[in-house]
Amino acid sequence: MATDNLEALAYKKEVKRNWLLSTPALIVLVCAASGPLLIMVLFSFLTPGDYGGVKWKWSTEAWFQVAFYKDIFDDTVTIADAHLSILWRSVRLSFLTTLTAFLLGFPTAYFIATRPPETRNIWLFLVTIPFWTNLLIRTFAILEIIRNHGVINSFLLAVGAIDQPLDMLFTDIAILLGMTYVYIPLMILPIYASMERFDFRLVEAAYDLYASRWRVLRKIILPLVKPGVIAGSILVFIPSLGAYVTPRVLGGGKNLMLGNLIELQFGQGRNWPLGAALSLTLLAIVMIALIFYVRSAQKDGGGHGH
Repeated sequence: MATDNLEALAYKKEVKRNWLLSTPALIVLVCAASGPLLIMVLFSFLTPGDYGGVKWKWSTEAWFQVAFYKDIFDDTVTIADAHLSILWRSVRLSFLTTLTAFLLGFPTAYFIATRPPETRNIWLFLVTIPFWTNLLIRTFAILEIIRNHGVINSFLLAVGAIDQPLDMLFTDIAILLGMTYVYIPLMILPIYASMERFDFRLVEAAYDLYASRWRVLRKIILPLVKPGVIAGSILVFIPSLGAYVTPRVLGGGKNLMLGNLIELQFGQGRNWPLGAALSLTLLAIVMIALIFYVRSAQKDGGGHGH
């Protein structure tokens, strides 16, 4: 009996010690993560100030303005086409960026995984080099390539392929190209991590059974590296959805995405509650993407368990 009491007392002391050790991390988590989020939630239910900021008056107008617009003269309610258009552009471009990064990143990861072990680190080093450069500088590098007198147009004009420069800058294509370049390493690395553990003897066995290359890819390689594909897709989709710098530089302020719209409300729009509501809307979309990832990972884990 005495032994049980001593063990219970020791367990309580260990629990208290663990809580004390984790207290600094919990304080940082609450202040740096939960605190700003709670402020955004609070601001989204307040009234805009006359010159920015908020008035401490309860209102749900900001959430109404996320999807609807009320005419100031006759109170007619219509769909907020501009907001929904920007939301759709953000989701669409983020999805296309993820898809393009996968189409380019999967072969790259496969190439690196099939190199001799002593050379793989060199290829991975080359993939990660862009992360050494500031995001703004990388974005301006893309701008220099696709502008009217940039590298691509100058080359096409020199070889006589076109008579006048192609208008690629300040378009959705420019934003897509820029975000793909910025985030493609986040697709390559998780897929490579899955492929590095892949047993390529399965591929040889499939070829011995007269399977085509497409069938080997679809039935063997893709299912086994699915966790890396899903992880890479999430890592590309989420930052693309909230991107600000790349759409701002390559979109020229005409092709806004959610990050730009949120900044506009906190800046020139001086409508902080609407900016907070839009921020939480973006957070909700990110949460949906994460839930999809968790469920997909759990299904994949369950399949391997059986």
